[in-house]
Amino acid sequence: MTVSVVGGPAPDAPHVAPDASHRVELDVSGMSCAACAARVETKLNKIEGVRASVNFATRVATVDTPDSVATDTLCEVVRKAGYDAAPRSTSPVEPVDPDDQLARSLLRRLAIAAVLFVPLADLSVMFAVVPSTRFTGWGWLLTALALPIVTWAAWPFHRVALRNARHGTASMETLISVGVTSATLWSLYTIFAGHRARETSGIWQALLGSDAIYLEVAAGVTVFILAGRYFEARAKSRAGSALRALAALSAKNVSVLLADGTEMVLPADELKEQQRFVVRPGQTIAADGLVVEGSAAIDMSAMTGEAKPTRVHPGGRVIGGTVVLDGRLIVEAAAVGADTQFAGMVRLVEEAQAQKADAQRLADRIAGVFVPAVFVIAALTAGAWLLAGADADRAFSAALAVLVIACPCALGLATPTAMMVASGRGAQLGIFLKGYRALEAIRSVDTVVFDKTGTLTTGHLAVTTVTAVEGWQTAEVLELAGAVEVASEHAVAVAIATATATADRRAVEDFRAQAGRGVTGTVSGRGVVVGRPSWASGPGRVPAVLESARRAAESRGETVVFVAVDGELCGAIAVADAVKDSAADAVAALHRRGMRTVLLTGDNAAAAGAVAAQVGIDEVIAEVLPEGKVDVIEQLRDRGRVVAMVGDGINDGPALASADLGLAIGRGTDVAIGAADIILVRDDLDIAPQALDLARATMRTIRVNLFWAFGYNVAAIPIAAAGLLNPLIAGAAMAFSSFFVVSNSLRLRNFDSRGR
Repeated sequence: MTVSVVGGPAPDAPHVAPDASHRVELDVSGMSCAACAARVETKLNKIEGVRASVNFATRVATVDTPDSVATDTLCEVVRKAGYDAAPRSTSPVEPVDPDDQLARSLLRRLAIAAVLFVPLADLSVMFAVVPSTRFTGWGWLLTALALPIVTWAAWPFHRVALRNARHGTASMETLISVGVTSATLWSLYTIFAGHRARETSGIWQALLGSDAIYLEVAAGVTVFILAGRYFEARAKSRAGSALRALAALSAKNVSVLLADGTEMVLPADELKEQQRFVVRPGQTIAADGLVVEGSAAIDMSAMTGEAKPTRVHPGGRVIGGTVVLDGRLIVEAAAVGADTQFAGMVRLVEEAQAQKADAQRLADRIAGVFVPAVFVIAALTAGAWLLAGADADRAFSAALAVLVIACPCALGLATPTAMMVASGRGAQLGIFLKGYRALEAIRSVDTVVFDKTGTLTTGHLAVTTVTAVEGWQTAEVLELAGAVEVASEHAVAVAIATATATADRRAVEDFRAQAGRGVTGTVSGRGVVVGRPSWASGPGRVPAVLESARRAAESRGETVVFVAVDGELCGAIAVADAVKDSAADAVAALHRRGMRTVLLTGDNAAAAGAVAAQVGIDEVIAEVLPEGKVDVIEQLRDRGRVVAMVGDGINDGPALASADLGLAIGRGTDVAIGAADIILVRDDLDIAPQALDLARATMRTIRVNLFWAFGYNVAAIPIAAAGLLNPLIAGAAMAFSSFFVVSNSLRLRNFDSRGR
């Protein structure tokens, strides 16, 4: 094990000019594909000083705008682009599922369209293959079966296409609408006016004298795309279910305790700070606060993913959104509404879903120009076939196949859906991904740097060993020391007092505290001294058993106090910041993944080395000033390492921000949480390798999605233009492409707590 000691003066903190802008989030409705999102983003970014990012999957526009640009102005720009927008609510997200509502609407249209399509397809094939089966009025029968499908069932596509036309734009719906409409009009002309065209000659006969009927293609494309959109909406609904389930856990009402002792039930969003409220078994805690009265077991799984309940007592902290299992609590609200930890975690998930990775930005740019390019390719396809001497049927079929196969939706869904599922699943496990930076950095992380206090250790001193001289019992030594230390606020005193917490503790009299030395007092008529070994022992000889215990404890980095009763040394008590039970397993899991681990701490080298040996870390860098942690991170990066930093304290904030990937313990400081890329809510360090595994699994899913989406369009369009793809099959393949991307992302819902 390598132990290094680092020190040095703190560099001047850089001055950051205040930003005169603010962030606005808009709910954008009416978007049907990635091209729509790209169009809205382009329109917003044309406003001077505005930087906007629009996420198709979450229907959210995140806008950094100057203070001079009003939110209403941003909404109006979106409306002029052909869509609708409204400011997002600042309260935690309501468990409303727009994708589920859309799926229900699509299912109704799909059911009717499918019922009509089956006989339409059978009759169309029969009339085309065996013309002698046609009877008087056969065309009217086909038309009657097809028109409800290509009009009412396909109306969502036509409506968006018409709106786009009014604004001089085009989207995926434009491709679908034009394809369905063209196939329908071509077929109607063939059925009802084709015989007159066949009586002409020359080019008009070539163009209009076709006997092909495409009603089943128009209807089939509608059915397949409706089916694809339905399953896509259902899949997206499941993708966001974790976040909605998390939001649904928030309390709706709260029983506020009035001054006269009576209770008043109020909506939870009307609760104010410092108000006291009552929580009974089975109820959800409405806000973050301190327990004033009562004791209960709390189900923390909603916030931490930890199934084991936590028991709280008066003075303990509780978190809004968690559930009381037994007992009655009176809680004083410390943070309410949007300021609670619960609301903050929900916002983190939403913000992560709203961000875009570099690969997705590229996909959005492609989708933005893709639709117009498809129309050009379709026209060139038809022209090329006609110039090559093909008949109008062949040219029209190839052009139609190009229109219906070229779906850019899969490009727009590739990254956001994976992030939606991953962030939702992570929230269930107590892992909060703050954005794509975490995902993009994790691919090459090879070194994980741990802070010590509060990260590898509990952050609270605890008694580790008690040694007594002959004639004394360790329990008696600890009891007498605890009786005196209960009157002190020193961290060592708190550890000893906590270890002896009993209802019948002996009272202390004549308590005195000597700064930097220890404490004295009288317990049951006996003078007790607890403090530094050199002070408590006085000029007398130290028994060998106590001296040996002191040296052994200090070699482990522990703090030792001696206890003397009536001027006679009787025992030694060692206290230490206990290592978390999960630390060694977490480090071993990282080693199995081929990562190097480093302990980076401001503590002394002996204490750091002892903790590192206990958890299995080979490299230790100790006695580092807070500012020096950044330098160490940079030095590791200069050596070619890609560094992830795990910390929890204020002094870890700069290091978390400068590392390639920052992981903050969620119960740490706001500074650490704000600087990190991933927040680990549970104190269980096993969650750290799980978080890295989740990020890697998400990136793998995104890469597969993008490969499929790009590869599908690159391969499918030339095949369709070559006339090798029937338009009906093209419609089914296009619908399957988007469904594949969303379904592939849904596999992340099965990511388990063991990192698989």
